[in-house]
Amino acid sequence: MPSGPTAGHQDAEDVMQSLTRFVLRHKLVVTLFWLAVAAAGVMTIGGTTHRMTNTFAMPGQAYRVDSQIAREYGNGGSQTPYVPVLTVPAGERVSSPAVAAATGHAFEALRANIPGARIADYATTKDPAFITGNGRSTFALVYTADQTGFSGPNYGPAIQHTLTSAVPHGWRVGVTGEQLLSAGAPSSGKGTSLMVESMIGAVGALLILAFVFASFLALLPLLIGGISVIATFLLVGGLTEITSVSQIVEFLIALIGLGVAIDYSLLVVSRWREERAGGSDNTTAVVHAMNHAGRAVVFSGLTVAIGLLSMIVLPVPMLRSVGIGGVLVPLVSVAVAITLLPVILATVGPRLDWPRLRTERSASRAFSAWARGVYRHRWLAAVGGLAALAILIIPALSLHLGEPGSSAEATSGPAHAALVTLTKGGVPAGVLTPAEVLTSHGPAAERAVSVASKVPGMYTAVAPTTADYQRDGTQIVTVLPSAESGGPAGQTAMARLEPALLSTKGVIGVGGDGASLIDFDHAVYGEFPIMLALIGVATFLLLTRAFRSVLLAAKAVVFNLISLAAAYGVLTWVWQDGHGSSALWGTPATGAITMWVPLMVFAFLFGLSMDYEVFILTRVREAYDRTGDARQAVTEGLGRTGRLVTSAAAILMLSFLSMSTGPQTDLKILATGLGAGILVDAVIIRCLLVPAMVALFGRANWWLPTRLAKVLRVPASSAGQAQPALAPAPDAPELTGAVR
Repeated sequence: MPSGPTAGHQDAEDVMQSLTRFVLRHKLVVTLFWLAVAAAGVMTIGGTTHRMTNTFAMPGQAYRVDSQIAREYGNGGSQTPYVPVLTVPAGERVSSPAVAAATGHAFEALRANIPGARIADYATTKDPAFITGNGRSTFALVYTADQTGFSGPNYGPAIQHTLTSAVPHGWRVGVTGEQLLSAGAPSSGKGTSLMVESMIGAVGALLILAFVFASFLALLPLLIGGISVIATFLLVGGLTEITSVSQIVEFLIALIGLGVAIDYSLLVVSRWREERAGGSDNTTAVVHAMNHAGRAVVFSGLTVAIGLLSMIVLPVPMLRSVGIGGVLVPLVSVAVAITLLPVILATVGPRLDWPRLRTERSASRAFSAWARGVYRHRWLAAVGGLAALAILIIPALSLHLGEPGSSAEATSGPAHAALVTLTKGGVPAGVLTPAEVLTSHGPAAERAVSVASKVPGMYTAVAPTTADYQRDGTQIVTVLPSAESGGPAGQTAMARLEPALLSTKGVIGVGGDGASLIDFDHAVYGEFPIMLALIGVATFLLLTRAFRSVLLAAKAVVFNLISLAAAYGVLTWVWQDGHGSSALWGTPATGAITMWVPLMVFAFLFGLSMDYEVFILTRVREAYDRTGDARQAVTEGLGRTGRLVTSAAAILMLSFLSMSTGPQTDLKILATGLGAGILVDAVIIRCLLVPAMVALFGRANWWLPTRLAKVLRVPASSAGQAQPALAPAPDAPELTGAVR
């Protein structure tokens, strides 16, 4: 006769059962509490998003010199300049005295009409590098005030209007620059974009939930998701009062938060239906559902939180705020799922479960058959799954961190047309990402120009003597690379330029986009192994406690890392190498992956994909505790959770797909990485490799050393020792030292 759960397992059940019975005794209080939280969140969400910041402070000499330039000159620093392009009619040349005077007059009009602007052009430098090879076009570098952080006022239209009014009739005016190119297609505003993306995700989720439940219960996960998102915004609003919180958190809450909360609700509601289909009364069904699915939700939420909280070890305030603010997303979703959701199920759940075109009386036939097939052909499944992952991982070996090239940021529009005018005229795209060198006034600037001009990969270096390039005994030297500083060639050139200039007498520091990327790489990815170790150890201990197994926990961590590598491979192949980015999004190869994207993909996917591991293996563990039959455990575990995992992955995929509809290339890349990781994890890892490995490991799956069991508060006498009602499967291998 099968025994009950282990003692450690029983402790967890007792806690969840006590919590569930408590909220069921205080249904009205719980409901009113979450209604009050939701109301407060709705009323304060505007102020919360308004207080979020877009500053990007980080350690390193580039940030220090950029800050000094912005402080003393009121412009420039970390922001790339606007690049207006003037083209004269055929037969005229920019270098002729009359035309040169006219271009100089036009750019002087910018100084008068754009307060705080700093401008370098042919008139102020006498450098022919500012003129295209055909002699008909010239450009300028325009640094504007109020350009701090990720974004700021768009001066493009003002520059266009001012120059158009100032140049003679027949001249053509265009404006380009990283800010304008990266904005992509015109949009009605960020708020509208976020609202549309959220609606796409919500409608898609509703369709999937309607298919899963075939009743009005499909609305319940959306309700829980909505309350979770609003409650998270309320808590983040409190954080914004005491510390800076990045605007990135707004997108994470609205899109990923909705997906996570729906996932948790999906698991709990499905288990509740299963318990009712098995003959339990409604209250008992709620308690049993929370004992099993509720505990899985708690462990899942904690793994997601660990992945995000690990970002606080990074020496970048913006990323730390993402970690601190983002960790609230899964924790709030868990809180709503284990308090409000059981109250709703205990009260109106049966009425919502209508017309019940589908029930949970039996496990999914398709996934049960799949599980039996994988178990029977476990070696083939394991080898095939690992081979597929290897193919996906290979492109990641050539991943280059940087920024998407200008050709990938915009393929049409006025900014793109202006850039094409320059590049066809022999001016390289690297002029969009110049380096800003701060020097002491006088000979130091001339020395910096001389040194920079000799560095391979530089197009030109200039030190205008106008008043806007000199302040308080300092002078700025602008160095224009041939290749954009975010790509491989540009980064190589910047890596040569920076040490050459910093060793030059009178040079205070080297700033600009390229130097900042180098500092970011060193500061963030230099600490990446530490973050990886912290996440790995914490997750391993948490999952060992959840599964009461060393091997299952270790396998989960290793497979998560493998699936992340596969996601990086997809990113590299699709975006960096351009296999699919043009066909799907109309964007050519970027040449590099945005510096912060792999980090964000890691922090979120490590926890999000672990949800599915917890969902499946807790059910496998439960079945094994009851039957002692590994084959039956795998079949039941995947049969009961396969459809849930697939549906949950599809919902998250829709959230990420909706994110990819935004105009920014960076967000498209991030959405692709997250979507690819979820898809790979749900299909290859959880539905193929997990059951195959459980079958291959046999009784070793349930091994838990005595000392580790004591540390994790799982009594060694009972940890992992279910008394089987059935003999273990004959093809499950015996491993020395394994505990059945």
